[in-house]
Amino acid sequence: MPDHLTTPATDPGRALESTPGPVSPALTSAPVVAHVVRGGFVESVHHGLAVVTHPDGSVDFEVGDSSGPVFPRSSAKPIQALAMVRRGLDTEGALLALACSSHSGEDFHVEAARAILDRAGLSEADLQNTPDHPYDEVARTAWIAAGLPKQSIVQNCSGKHASMLATCVLNGWDTTTYRDPGHPLQAAIAETVAELAGTQPLALAVDGCGAPIHAVPLVGLARSFGRLAGATGGAEARVAAAMREYPEYVGGTRRDVTTLIRHVPGLIAKDGAEAVYAVGLPDGRGVAVKIADGSSRARSVVLAAVLRRAGIMDEVALAALEHEPVLGHGQPVGAVVAVGI
Repeated sequence: MPDHLTTPATDPGRALESTPGPVSPALTSAPVVAHVVRGGFVESVHHGLAVVTHPDGSVDFEVGDSSGPVFPRSSAKPIQALAMVRRGLDTEGALLALACSSHSGEDFHVEAARAILDRAGLSEADLQNTPDHPYDEVARTAWIAAGLPKQSIVQNCSGKHASMLATCVLNGWDTTTYRDPGHPLQAAIAETVAELAGTQPLALAVDGCGAPIHAVPLVGLARSFGRLAGATGGAEARVAAAMREYPEYVGGTRRDVTTLIRHVPGLIAKDGAEAVYAVGLPDGRGVAVKIADGSSRARSVVLAAVLRRAGIMDEVALAALEHEPVLGHGQPVGAVVAVGI
């Protein structure tokens, strides 16, 4: 374990709120990658990191130090799903895409999560992801208007958690402790993360949904997605095929990640909290972006610039990523724009 990082060995949920943590030098030295422009004046700047990897996993180009560790957050879900498929998860198509998702909580997402649980002989009561309202604004408004409380089944990680539970049932593993880092499921996920990233996880913590999350170098995240997207067979190809065929289950009907996958043939992608975005290209190249301050408003804009540099020129997909207006009195008066890519 590098001395600039720490990980709770057995309890990643230990209360550390009042203790300043170690900071990755890659984040503190990250270059400016986006300007927030209002009326022609640069009002704010965002620092960040980006990397594109060759099919062999080596660096094609990078912005900042891509060897620095980051938590992939929900960008790790396709990798976690791969670990489940390797351990017998037998879902395909839309249900497997949902395992990779941070879904929007639309009706078809909720029905798919219930289907995964039902096939495993489980119910919503077995889910341990954090209850929430739907992520999608339209679905959330309707949910609240109906007087419904926050529930685990509509929270964006329910597809992952339902799939984790189904994998446990298939292997005869305990379903009540599936979030414990020492559980066989989580051990299998950690092994897969290390294999695809090309390095052992550098830190361990609790993700927003309550499951463990592993820190890896940003270049390792890109490398992982390149391997998934470039696979021609096996479990990796199954995961990538599900994401490509059912992009609306990876995100939602109004999500840029869905538009990106749908409009660039062979591409897979997954967005993550704290301004992480990972992409795999069909030729085996990988792409990863991290905005240092965690601001999501710069994340997709910077990703679009990196994809353009990597030769991706689909204007529909890129427009969905690049559209980040700055508003004045409810009207566009500027935009978030990428710089230095």
